[in-house]
Amino acid sequence: MPFKFRSLLLLLIGVPLLLLPDTAMAQKKLKKKRIAVFTFNDMSRSGYFWFNQQTIGEGLSDMIVTELVQSDQYTVLERDRLNDLLREQDLGAAGVVTPETAAAMGKVLGVELAVFGSITEFGHKGSGTGVSIPATGIRVGKQTAVTAIDLRIVETGTGEILKAESVRREKTALSGGVRIKNFRFDNKDQFDGTLVGKVTREAVEDVVALLNDVAESTPWSAKVIMMQGDQVYINSGAQDGVEVGEEFDVFREGQTLIDPDTGLSLGSITTRIGRIRVVDVTSIGEGKAAICTVVEGGDFEKGDIVKEKE
Repeated sequence: MPFKFRSLLLLLIGVPLLLLPDTAMAQKKLKKKRIAVFTFNDMSRSGYFWFNQQTIGEGLSDMIVTELVQSDQYTVLERDRLNDLLREQDLGAAGVVTPETAAAMGKVLGVELAVFGSITEFGHKGSGTGVSIPATGIRVGKQTAVTAIDLRIVETGTGEILKAESVRREKTALSGGVRIKNFRFDNKDQFDGTLVGKVTREAVEDVVALLNDVAESTPWSAKVIMMQGDQVYINSGAQDGVEVGEEFDVFREGQTLIDPDTGLSLGSITTRIGRIRVVDVTSIGEGKAAICTVVEGGDFEKGDIVKEKE
């Protein structure tokens, strides 16, 4: 093979290979956002119940959580911890979740994004067409199912609504099916096999896609757990994509800014107080936290905000 041709071939092969490390590195450094999914408020008046004694709102929220966890792109707050805080704030029974309360609770829980909303439609639409076979629960003909959700995604740091969308999925069965007696699903397989289950799955996928878009443009952050000697502990580690050698800026939150007209929080004044370098991402909580050393500044306190360098 002539030398010039061989050199050109190597160049053509080598250029794409040179680009691969940068892409891989970018993917490797993508950090997981921490998310809380509140129980959705059921406004549908459908009369349905989930399996495992759950309400429709609880069941839908669990479906969203499952999708987020299985994607391995997020750290999702455990439901028990979220429910404990709701009970402490006397919001659990009433189901009262607003952008302000979601942001406030999200900050306490150390999450960056809070997801909540309402189910506005759920179940069969209209009476359907066809013939029912008496005493069997079997209906031959057409049936339309619908799931509709009003979704809100809030950035907890500012209380800003980053996304407010209505998601609606509708599907019509072209053949006979089995009705769920008393509008109650006994188990997951039974629910997944129904027309309502299928449209709900599609609606949940739409919700997760919207959340992915928001999360991609939301800056990652963490918080200082404590400072001991010259070591700073933060609440994000290998499980979130934090790597040894990375450096982060540390900020302290100051006075909260309140809009004098609306009374809503506009965020707070933050001051940069130093910089830290990650030295250990695996030894604490199986990678849920990291140990850092001080590069600049000092006297860091619990709750100080950790951000990637700009």
